Amino acid sequence: MKFTSLSSGSSGNSLLVETDKTRILIDAGFTGKRLETLIKNAGVLPETIDAILVTHEHNDHIKGAGIMSRRFNIPIIANEETWIAMIKKIGPIDDNNILVFKNDYDFTLKDLDIHPFSTFHDAANSCGFTVNHKKNKISIMTDTGTVNERIKRQLFGSDVIFIESNHDPIMLMNGPYSPALKRRVASTKGHLSNLDCAQTLEEILSGNGEKVILAHLSGENNTADIALNTVSNHLMDLGLDLNRDISLNVADRNGVSNRIEL
Repeated sequence: MKFTSLSSGSSGNSLLVETDKTRILIDAGFTGKRLETLIKNAGVLPETIDAILVTHEHNDHIKGAGIMSRRFNIPIIANEETWIAMIKKIGPIDDNNILVFKNDYDFTLKDLDIHPFSTFHDAANSCGFTVNHKKNKISIMTDTGTVNERIKRQLFGSDVIFIESNHDPIMLMNGPYSPALKRRVASTKGHLSNLDCAQTLEEILSGNGEKVILAHLSGENNTADIALNTVSNHLMDLGLDLNRDISLNVADRNGVSNRIEL
């Protein structure tokens, strides 16, 4: 199984998961033209994508989903509430390409076993995903204001953990956002801070070589260096060796990065 972050940040998100038989996008938060370029930059032809899975209906996750579906006849898979919330945004979709899952219930897509788990965000019914193939497991969790024990159980045992590290609280407090937007981001229906991310990882990592990718960084309220330093310092204080026990990287906000083959 291969995993590639095509781009991840507050301005747009899309991920690629591949096996020898299957290719899926998780989210499509860029223009169709930009998505085509990102997919090709990852060494893949857009017409070979088997499905687009959607975490929630915010524009930085669905902007190009409709055009990609229409252009390349790609099914879009989302829960019912997300479909209702996004259908007017993404435009008409062929009936055959409208597929529905239910949060917290497994489904299979060719040779991938997928579990969508509910998250806490100000969206219709947001979710993250675990994707399993043979003995490998990839977990994707962004856009959640808090993490409960149910989510931690889903993330545990992953080979790859793509996890939100959205903002630095001091930068958020002193930054350009309005007071209302600052409260939204910091709320339990907003986004995880760098420390929130680190504390979540503290409870789910085994130190067995997991590959951790910090994701969905804010362009205004975070930097890659601050996120990486906050999380790495917290994990090293717990005794984890970042050269031996795990690997820790930050997803590029504007281009392909973190290509991992399991």
